[in-house]
Amino acid sequence: MLSGLLKQVGGLDGLGEKFNAAGLKDIFASWVSTGQNQPVQPAQMQQALGAEAIQDVATKMGLEVKTILPLLAQFLPQIIDKLTPNGSIEDSNPSADQLKKVLASVMGGGLGGFFGGKS
Repeated sequence: MLSGLLKQVGGLDGLGEKFNAAGLKDIFASWVSTGQNQPVQPAQMQQALGAEAIQDVATKMGLEVKTILPLLAQFLPQIIDKLTPNGSIEDSNPSADQLKKVLASVMGGGLGGFFGGKS
């Protein structure tokens, strides 16, 4: 799901551009930086990614948009943060292995419990 979303928006660089175009550049930049991650609201997530991308993610996960938006708002900052440990985007298109490691780390921090411990 995350891999598909990143491909759809043009990788991490494209994701950053989407947030920039939505007026949320500072929020995205905080996720990439080594400092504190700024929160994002579900409505801001939809504004940045677009309704079509959110619907695609929801469909692939078998969830409703109203369910997926809060999940993305909660966990995407952590995912981006872990994909950019040095405070910059070094690889705009992380490999499937990188994504799996990051997701396992984030899931260990709470996402897995949300989905009943399933990965």
